[in-house]
Amino acid sequence: MERRFNLIKSDFEKHEKRILPRFPFCYLTFKSDKNNRVYEVKDISHSGMQISLKDDSQEFEPESVLKGSVHWLGKNLDIAGVVKWSTTNRLGIEFVKRREAIEKVHEFLNIQEIIKRLKPLHKVDDGLEIPARLKYWVQSDGPVGFFVWQHGDGEIAKIQTLFFEVFVEWEDGIGLKTGRILSKRNVDSPLVTEDEWVFQIDAYLDQDKLNRVKELTQLLPEDQIPAEVKTFILRQFS
Repeated sequence: MERRFNLIKSDFEKHEKRILPRFPFCYLTFKSDKNNRVYEVKDISHSGMQISLKDDSQEFEPESVLKGSVHWLGKNLDIAGVVKWSTTNRLGIEFVKRREAIEKVHEFLNIQEIIKRLKPLHKVDDGLEIPARLKYWVQSDGPVGFFVWQHGDGEIAKIQTLFFEVFVEWEDGIGLKTGRILSKRNVDSPLVTEDEWVFQIDAYLDQDKLNRVKELTQLLPEDQIPAEVKTFILRQFS
């Protein structure tokens, strides 16, 4: 567990790093009109997305316009965006900022649609490796995720929530933090599929971030997170 609490500090801002489990399957994809290929969407927000590349990164020039369709478990979104950056395995796209396009993205990613697509991964029984002491793990493509860790005696030790760019964490004996997601990268592990996240931690609690996470928590179905656990989470987030 100690490796989950690594800190990176600077004189100007505070960054903190976490290693969190990753569900190895993604149901959020993008089909490009440029080459008719289908890509995994690694990250998405109301302003843009990152897609996974393999051997065709040279096809996408910086500042070029990219059009296509995002597919997410039966729901589709036709989008246009501008290529902002690329690496050998990822492409960053900023959505066009026309009012109609922005409204469509917000509707596609509205909180009710996210709730429909949440998966209680702690209940998955098909060989998924769950880290020790991770009691509840509810996740959606996005990223949206709840991680509830427990002490050896079963009491809740830590709550971590990802909601697009927002990060909220409560830890027993330390308290509450809010922050913003800066980066994510895959971590090689022989046992558990993991990501390394870097967050910029707020100097003071951001009430807007807390309110967004509380709204999502309140809507969690009780067959995914028990009512008493939801009540505990909401109490710590207040």
